[in-house]
Amino acid sequence: MSDESDDREVKLVTAFIRPDKLGEVKTGLVDVGAPSITVTNVSGRGSQPAKKGQWRGEEYTVDLHSKVKVECYVADVPAEEVAEAIVEAAKTGDPGDGKVFITPVEEAYQIRTGTTGPDAV
Repeated sequence: MSDESDDREVKLVTAFIRPDKLGEVKTGLVDVGAPSITVTNVSGRGSQPAKKGQWRGEEYTVDLHSKVKVECYVADVPAEEVAEAIVEAAKTGDPGDGKVFITPVEEAYQIRTGTTGPDAV
């Protein structure tokens, strides 16, 4: 079990990025010492404009864009460094680059060992 005097905090860094930037983001996270991530394919709508297209003579609008959700739980690496690494790696300067959020985690448990707190991360 974790030590009660441990003042490290567990934080969740969540990013929504363009799918083609995932490789660069993974490299950036390894460089700052946060290689453990969870990746999910998602769709969403933000400031990126809708795209119009045509298929079999019918016009359609795509307003939900494909994104990748990257989640990274950290305790030993500052969450701000992780967020900055993601921003640097994912930025193109165009609308739709994505967003990064930092959230405090109340508690963490490692199932296999029973470890809790920052040591579980």
